[in-house]
Amino acid sequence: MPAKAPPVGDLLTAKLTALGGRIRAQREQQKVTATAAAEAAGMSRVTLHRIERGEPSVTMGAYLSAIDAVGLRLDLTDPQAARADARSTGVPATVHLDAYPQLKRLAWQRHGVTELSPAEALSLYERNWRHIDQGSMAPNERALVQALVGTLGGGRLLV
Repeated sequence: MPAKAPPVGDLLTAKLTALGGRIRAQREQQKVTATAAAEAAGMSRVTLHRIERGEPSVTMGAYLSAIDAVGLRLDLTDPQAARADARSTGVPATVHLDAYPQLKRLAWQRHGVTELSPAEALSLYERNWRHIDQGSMAPNERALVQALVGTLGGGRLLV
């Protein structure tokens, strides 16, 4: 029987859900079944599904095993150091939506939001890349995507 989930706030819940979704997307992209991935990670299929849903009661060791089994890597970063690195690599501290039309189209559901963090911008690009009209993407927006991918995405746009 699964352990009782520890109390976590909305932000941590969203991060765990995103992490689980990323693990699932990687597994599906590789066309690996949940059973095969769970066996490779040394866990049950049910535990893998709980991880892919982002359940907080699953141990960190199980998350790390699942991450490794699908070929991902988890890096811990200091947000302040990341902001300093981003400034030195051409990534703005905040991404103003009005300057990037394709990104602004992707952020339609975020009412009243005029700027995003670089990590949020990269996440929107990656999750919605199929909706981007690459032919009409302005040079400054192409440069932003390249800078985000190089700085925050490990050199690969995960689409």
